[in-house]
This record gives sequence, structure tokens and C-alpha cells, in this order.
Amino acid sequence: MEDIEKWRKASRIAAEALDYGKSLIKKDASYMEITEKIEKKIFDLGGKPAFPVQMSLNEVAAHFTLDPGEDIKFADQLVNLDIGVHVDGCIGDSALTVDLSGKHSDLVKASIDALNEAIKAVEQRATLGEIGKAIHDAIASYGFSPVRNLSGHGLSKYNVHDKPSIPNFDTGDKTELKPGVYAIEPFATNGAGIIYESGTGNIFSLIQKKPVRSQMTRRILQEIESYNGLPFCARWLAKKFPLGQVKFALREMLKLEIIKEYPPLPDKNKGLVSQAEHTVLVDEKVEVLTKP
Repeated sequence: MEDIEKWRKASRIAAEALDYGKSLIKKDASYMEITEKIEKKIFDLGGKPAFPVQMSLNEVAAHFTLDPGEDIKFADQLVNLDIGVHVDGCIGDSALTVDLSGKHSDLVKASIDALNEAIKAVEQRATLGEIGKAIHDAIASYGFSPVRNLSGHGLSKYNVHDKPSIPNFDTGDKTELKPGVYAIEPFATNGAGIIYESGTGNIFSLIQKKPVRSQMTRRILQEIESYNGLPFCARWLAKKFPLGQVKFALREMLKLEIIKEYPPLPDKNKGLVSQAEHTVLVDEKVEVLTKP
């Protein structure tokens, strides 16, 4: 596979940054401080964030980060830490869940076991439907449900969510995974097992280039283009531009459909959600690239 060592490096950095982030998530710790420390660690290790560090809380499965000036002090939340790293566009994507309450160990184990069973299925060259069944059965054995409308996904250069979708339940899909890099990503919940987009998002991606009138917006758009289509957040832009200008530019680009926003994704019944994720290389052998 082309640039395989870059894929391996990005994944090693993601694994190290994930373990580092896990060590920081404690009661009374600052959400924003941890976010910034993890992203600095990624740069220090020789990578770049493939998307903003996300720590989604309790019933929110994904797509949660904070805007500049905001903060949260951790207490007894269930925290899904999701980290993406890229090296010249080659991506490592990994996630885990930290239970600060100490009351939801089975829910955390359910997603971990589902991930392990899914990887075993990949090693056995299972179909997409069979991988989904392995995930569903592992989670159901704990009495929980998989999140059915979230999935694992292919990874390609500068593309965090490429085809195919890797389901978290048995879809009956007979497709086999071709050689490539994939993110296997089970979510377990004690809720409905269906997520929805809630409110406005503060994670974005560039979807098309269009002319804009404002010189200020053009400068910010030029910075966004440097991310090569990977997701970004207002916090990154506010490190280089005044926050008021960033907010104005984002509103203008959303209106012109230059960028897309990704709102938080809570469970429909407000059930708690746990997550576990590894990046795997499928070739003559299967290699778990983000394994510590």
C-alpha cells in the first residue's frame, strides 16, 4: 500500500495521544485544557490533528468540542475521547471511553468487546454484515444496544469518512473489505440506539469553494483550505484571527454552503453512549495500526 509507513506513523501518534488524553481525564479537570494538551501532543509527536479532538459526554456519541472561551469541569460524566491524526493526509483514528462515575463499567466493556470481536471478524475476512453482527452480538450480550445509525468507515488520504460504511449491526451486506485502511468504531448504549443531530455544530469541513465578497472571510477561507478538506473548528481559527471575525466568516460560509457543520449527536432517548475505535490495515494480513 502506498505511504504505508505514514499510515503507521499517524496511527502510532493517535494511539499515544489517546493514552495521554485518557490519563488527563479526571474529576475537576478542565475540558479545554485537556483538549489543547492533546492537540499539542499530536504536533510534538510529529503529526497534525485530522479533526478537532472530541470529548463527547454522556448521551452524546460524537461531534462535541468546545468553542473558544468555553470550558467544562469534569465531574462524573461518561467521556468518549476520539482522536484523529494525519501525516501528510494519512490518517490514524482511535477512540475510547472514560467512566468518571465508576458506575458504567459494563457499558464501557461492551464497546471494547465489540471492537475486539469486530477485529477478529475482519481477520477472518468476514463480510460487512458479519462484522456488524459480531459488534451487535457482543454489545447485546451485556444487555445494551449498538448505535445503529453510526458506523465505522474507510480511511483515505485527507478523507476521514470514506466508503464503505462498516455497520454496527447485521445488515446482511455480503461485501468483503478490500485491501485498505479502515476505522472500526462500535458505539454501545443503554438508550434507543439511534442518534440525531442536535442544535448547531462547531465542527466544520470545507465542501466547495466559492467566491466571497469579504476580504476578511477570504483570508479565513484561505486558512481553512490549508486543512485540505479535513474537519476543523472555530477554536483553531481563533488562534490566528480575532474571534468576532471568525464567527462572521463562518456564518457567511455556512450561508453560501462553502462549509458544512457537524452538530453533536446524542442518543434519541438520552441513553448513555460508550465508544471504542481502532484503525486497521487490511492487506495480506490484518494489522491493528492504533494498537498501543
